[in-house]
Amino acid sequence: MKKIVFLFLTTLLAACGEGGFSVEECNVIGESGDGIMPLKVVTNRDDSLFLRRQSRPLLTEHLESAEFEVLCERMLATVNDPLNEGVGIAAPQVGLDYALVAVQRFDKAGEPFEFYANPAIGWRSESMSAGGEGCLSVPELYGEVMRHDSVEVVYVHPTTMMPVTELVTGFTAVIFQHEIDHLSGTLYTDRAHTITRE
Repeated sequence: MKKIVFLFLTTLLAACGEGGFSVEECNVIGESGDGIMPLKVVTNRDDSLFLRRQSRPLLTEHLESAEFEVLCERMLATVNDPLNEGVGIAAPQVGLDYALVAVQRFDKAGEPFEFYANPAIGWRSESMSAGGEGCLSVPELYGEVMRHDSVEVVYVHPTTMMPVTELVTGFTAVIFQHEIDHLSGTLYTDRAHTITRE
């Protein structure tokens, strides 16, 4: 029996190691793309501390792994949960401190969700506008936040692994700023001028 358990653990470790994710991270990701992921929320102390972490960059071995594909599928299911829908989500919100965000592209036909690895904001417009924001990780609150009207988003292309720079404007630019903030442990409530309860 001990030999069987040892062989199982060895196989599990090897499988997770191939994708660059640890065994603990593989447990968070899960084995299939089915089902929503538990959200980290500020109303839980441990979750709140986790949401304040600085995210780590995704490496090539992460991006090329089967686990990464499952993670994207489950993050997408989570942000599209009919009981708690959003327009964007970051990996720290589902318990993984990696630089990965999904953003609904309201500036594209069909308004698809797209994933961005290791995203960062480069150039920011001088012009800014106030707008209302909420967050899946900050339940029942709503705030008004000043955001840049246009930003350049730099990220890693998942196929070529080369950096890409894209100019984004309007509401989609707001979503990018909100989600990329998560990667440095910043919440919209840190930037909000006013916060109200929904």
